[in-house]
Amino acid sequence: MKDKNSSMDIIGFGALNMDQLHLVDKIAGADEESFVKGFTETCGGSAANTIIGTSRLNLKTGFIGKVAQDREGEILHNNLIQENIDDKCIITSPSGRSGRVMGFIDSQGERALYVEPGVNDTITLDEIDINHVSKTKILHLSSFVGDTFYTQEQLLDEISGIKVSFDPGMIYAHKGIKSLEKILYSTNILLLNETELKILLKKDNFHDNSDLIKSLKTFINYGIDTVVVKRGYKGAMAFDGSQSIFLPCFKVKCRDTTGAGDSFNAGFLYGVIKKFSLEDACEFGNKVASRCVECIGAIDGLPLIKDMSLEKYEKN
Repeated sequence: MKDKNSSMDIIGFGALNMDQLHLVDKIAGADEESFVKGFTETCGGSAANTIIGTSRLNLKTGFIGKVAQDREGEILHNNLIQENIDDKCIITSPSGRSGRVMGFIDSQGERALYVEPGVNDTITLDEIDINHVSKTKILHLSSFVGDTFYTQEQLLDEISGIKVSFDPGMIYAHKGIKSLEKILYSTNILLLNETELKILLKKDNFHDNSDLIKSLKTFINYGIDTVVVKRGYKGAMAFDGSQSIFLPCFKVKCRDTTGAGDSFNAGFLYGVIKKFSLEDACEFGNKVASRCVECIGAIDGLPLIKDMSLEKYEKN
């Protein structure tokens, strides 16, 4: 059992959602039909997935989030407790409904998601124990649909001496760089996928790796130490202003890509906290993500630390 009274390794701040995942014949487009082959319900939310991943890797973790007094809220809250995550900053709303995501996953593991944010978007700064948050090593941020975005900005004004990792997701990527500047200037580690990168930089494609690296200098100019790009089947790359790392993904049978990026974040941030090299942190992120995509849902495949071989990284 980890000591929850000591300072945290990492605290997440993002939406808490119940993922209601439908396994479908195909993802239907406009005026198309498909059929449902199966259904599963799991706890989700980008930052929550990442924090669960880091907790299973035996880091001391906490979470800032909000649920309602409904079935979904009870399950989401209890799940964090069962995953050994500090819940001091979990807020329970007396009204409203907890967040949920309706997901549709085809036989290749590709997905379409629809978000109903619920009380996730009603978090205010005065509901957060800032002193408690100030004791963590890393604050990890992910997206909200609505106004809790501004609460994240306000929280960054109240803390200092903490590394900030930021995964904008598609919702924040569509806000554009100008809207994200306050968070970007506070960010140490930026974690995003290639599609989000293209949206933020308003690019259709990257001609080659040198063009990709050149594009990432935009974020280094915000004072960000490390930018990580998750590239799906192409693996991952990272750039810290001086060195660039390109690594392939692990070859596994993909059943569901839900949570793949979040699980990579868990492995990468574990590497940061344990002072892995940039290359080893990326590789470990890939390794954790490869376990995740072998299972349905965002958290079922997240590995325990005892199931991960660490000898290579500890020697470095």
